[in-house]
Amino acid sequence: MSDISSPPPPPGVQADPGAAPGVGPLTLNIQYTKDLSFEVPGAPEIFATLREQPRVDIQLDVQARPLQQDANVFEVSLQVRADAKAHLNNADQTCFIAELAYCGIFTVNVPPEQMEPVLLVECPRLLFPFARNILADVTRDGGFPPVLLAPIDFVALWQSRRGNAAAGGVVGHA
Repeated sequence: MSDISSPPPPPGVQADPGAAPGVGPLTLNIQYTKDLSFEVPGAPEIFATLREQPRVDIQLDVQARPLQQDANVFEVSLQVRADAKAHLNNADQTCFIAELAYCGIFTVNVPPEQMEPVLLVECPRLLFPFARNILADVTRDGGFPPVLLAPIDFVALWQSRRGNAAAGGVVGHA
C-alpha cells in the first residue's frame, strides 16, 4: 500500500474535512496489470521482411469506477493500445498489436466537486510510469523496438473528454 498523502495535495485539491484524521486526499492501495495482450499476426514472416521501424498508433483511455457503495474506493484503469504497421509488399501490414489495462485501487478523500479531476487526472498520472514500462518491455521482448510512450497531459485529456461529453449532452466521468 502506498500512501501519497505526505506531500501536499495537487493544486486545487483539498482533503475532505469529514475524512478520518491522518487520511490523505489520495491513497494508492494497490496497482496491477488487469489485462495484457501482445500479438504478432504475421509471425514469423514479418521478422524476415521488416526493414524499417514500424509506425505505431497509440490509443489511450482512462476509466474509473467505484468499488464499494457509499465509500471513496475506486478502480482506475489506464488502457493503452499500440498498433504497429509497416509498408511491406506494396501494402500496410500489421507488425504487432499490444493492449494493456493497468489499474490501481485508490481511496479518494476529496469533496465531490473535486472527485472527477482526481480520478481522471491525478490517479492515471501515478499509474502511467508503470504502464509505460510494461508496454516498452512487452514490445521489446516481442522482437520489436520498444514502444516508449511520450509523457501524457492527463489534464488536457480530461478537458477534451469533458468537452466532448458536454457537446454530446452527457456529463460525468467514465
